[in-house]
Amino acid sequence: MASIDKLVERFKQQPADFTWAELARLLAHFGYVEQKGKGSRRKFKGEGLPTLSLHAPHPANVVKLYVLREIRDVLELEGLL
Repeated sequence: MASIDKLVERFKQQPADFTWAELARLLAHFGYVEQKGKGSRRKFKGEGLPTLSLHAPHPANVVKLYVLREIRDVLELEGLL
């Protein structure tokens, strides 16, 4: 199993220790590009995909579970998961 496949499976489990770097890598796999905004605001845009507007976690690097759920819902709706 490729490492990206392992990352997708890990994301599907909605772990409490999923990092921002893992999330950025996962979204890049699905065609998203990260765009920095003001402060900790980040947007992920992809061709033909809905824009995801998120706050980068700080000071810790762990993504909140509610954010993971929202992203999972979008990815499932788009048929990516």
